[in-house]
Amino acid sequence: MEYSSPIDPELIISHKFPEATYTYTERDAALYALGVGSCARDALDDNELKYVYHQDGQQSIQVLPTFAALFSLGFSSSIAELPGLQYDPRLLLHGQQYMEIYRSLPSNGCIQNQASIVGLHDKGKATVIEIEVVSYGKDSGEPLCMNRMSIYLRGAGGFSKPSQPYSYSKYPNNQISAPKIPKSQPFAALLYRLSGDYNPLHSDPKIAEVAGFSRPILHGLCTLGFAVRAIIICMCRGDPDMIKSISGRFLLHVYPGETLITEMWLDGLRVLYQVKVRERNRIVLSGFVDIKRLSSSL
Repeated sequence: MEYSSPIDPELIISHKFPEATYTYTERDAALYALGVGSCARDALDDNELKYVYHQDGQQSIQVLPTFAALFSLGFSSSIAELPGLQYDPRLLLHGQQYMEIYRSLPSNGCIQNQASIVGLHDKGKATVIEIEVVSYGKDSGEPLCMNRMSIYLRGAGGFSKPSQPYSYSKYPNNQISAPKIPKSQPFAALLYRLSGDYNPLHSDPKIAEVAGFSRPILHGLCTLGFAVRAIIICMCRGDPDMIKSISGRFLLHVYPGETLITEMWLDGLRVLYQVKVRERNRIVLSGFVDIKRLSSSL
């Protein structure tokens, strides 16, 4: 019997997303920093306060490198435009995030984003789509960063022969990949969503139940922000400009209010890390962060 599928992989991987603009202010950068736990333990810590306040004015605050993940947010919902792809948006999960930081992010800016499909994989009961977004300063035209996100669509797989599942990637294989952080607050997901990710999975108990969770879960990118903050403090002596690239694979959900433990190991200029939830003793996130140089204290 000849196999047929409503999805044409070639149409999907050749899909052209329209360019998109992302504009933010110092307030957005500060709100994001608070959303990933900055100043939660000590509001007077200079290593944390610089992300939300500067004596010379808000235009002088520093921006966490993981703020760059927000530039790609709108494209995860744009997969609804892909030809022939049908899925239940309530079952969408963020599987992995990879970021390259080319220069320090300004405290405010207008960003031009160019997106493309760089991966498509048939997992049988699910489809994985990888979207790469390159971000440029709108006025300067200089590249600021690149985001690559893997979107896991449960219930949308099976579009290729089971004996030869379809798999396409358009990027180098080498890019796949312990302090205790204060408890994430019970309202952490409600605060983080104000940075632009309004997926109801993180706020609506009924949607969370349909997706298979007992209550709304924390955004994966929020957990990633907590982890990279810990690495900046421990491995970079508080200097966010030492971050070169970031990779994180989301392994398990986190409930707001749980305690996140970040464990890290140095391998040359690469920091390997994993994040555990203390209450369940489960690893929820793992990956690596490449740094530009070693701190003199290491």
